[in-house]
Amino acid sequence: QLQLVESGGDSVQAGGSLRLSCAATGYTNSSYCVAWFRQAPGKEREGVASFYTGGHTTYYADSVQGRFTISQAGRKNPVDLQMNSLKPEDTAMYYCAADVCPRPNSLRLRPEKYRYWGQGTQVTISS
Repeated sequence: QLQLVESGGDSVQAGGSLRLSCAATGYTNSSYCVAWFRQAPGKEREGVASFYTGGHTTYYADSVQGRFTISQAGRKNPVDLQMNSLKPEDTAMYYCAADVCPRPNSLRLRPEKYRYWGQGTQVTISS
């Protein structure tokens, strides 16, 4: 069973950068999809980016393509989300999610496909 802990959320001005981190314990030798989702008040949970630990394949939502980068330095290291050129509409609670993943992006950014979730970290962008 995976346990996920997010960190790095903060309040910054538009145009700034933040780096979120998702630390996991309980990895097995399987490959995983690790994804970041976000949810703003009154809105549905939105998939932001995913990372495939079996081959470092990444996938991004159109809304963050070119601004956000998801990465993992090593097999057991945290999965980070580097967020640049932040906009007020990026304000949300950001959640890390993970699950066993048979091939890259097989879980896509569909939250119902992920069994394991962190508690979230708040990102607030002021204009």
